[in-house]
Amino acid sequence: MKRKETVKITIMAVFTALLIVQTFVPNIGYIRILPALPAITTIPLTVAIFGTLMGPKMGAEFGLIWGITRLIVAYTQPGDMVSLLLFQNPIISLVPSILSGFFAGVITNKFSNEDLKFKKIGYVFSGAVASLTNTLLVIGLASLFFVNNPASLTSYLGNINQGTPLFWILISTLGINGLVEAIFTAVVVPIIVTPLNYVLKKA
Repeated sequence: MKRKETVKITIMAVFTALLIVQTFVPNIGYIRILPALPAITTIPLTVAIFGTLMGPKMGAEFGLIWGITRLIVAYTQPGDMVSLLLFQNPIISLVPSILSGFFAGVITNKFSNEDLKFKKIGYVFSGAVASLTNTLLVIGLASLFFVNNPASLTSYLGNINQGTPLFWILISTLGINGLVEAIFTAVVVPIIVTPLNYVLKKA
């Protein structure tokens, strides 16, 4: 039992170090394509892998760490005004991050008793859901918090028809990033998790 706890702590430490590198080293965790829009992030992949390996409880804890780093970046080195406005809000920073890790673990648990072929399908779903959870919750929460003053956010999104509902503006502007992230995460998670699971079972 003590050995298992030590392994868990070690894995958490390694992934946390990786998350910090992704967060604070330019163009590793946040890849900026259009200066005015939030960056495409590879961090949902890291969160999905961790949640898939360690389960929903630890996945949520790791998601919390991601949310805290998001909050720190928003206050210390935001890359664009949209990110600053969104992620200086603790709820928008923390809730999607926590639930991304949690759902990755939940989905994997549902496939835990299946054979390897179906487990890999579970890993694909785990990656996609972790990433989409983050994107859709950020969009949904932003729509709620800016519902009374959408122009304060949409004015930084380019030439936008201000009569369009905020939710659909965010879907059209942030949804593309989210779709790219979801596809990338869904493809890569089973490639990485399958051998890591094998190694962890031997530990």
